[in-house]
Amino acid sequence: MSLQEQFAQAQADSKNLPERPDNMTLLKIYALYKQGSSGDVQGERPGMTDFVNRAKFDAWDALKGTSQDEAMQQYIDLIEELKG
Repeated sequence: MSLQEQFAQAQADSKNLPERPDNMTLLKIYALYKQGSSGDVQGERPGMTDFVNRAKFDAWDALKGTSQDEAMQQYIDLIEELKG
């Protein structure tokens, strides 16, 4: 299976995890997915009152410079680990 196919499978698997990950893990999943699918963060950082989207933006921004292939592999590995 290609990296792209594994990434798509991990995305599908992420919707059926045995238990809901904690918020920090959810942010990591989000950031790795965005970096793997879209590359470096884009757009404006949300305002201080938009806590959730600001946290998502910051998590994605922390991965700036990580290659899309590397982010995809980290995403795949994390979902596999969470599947148990």
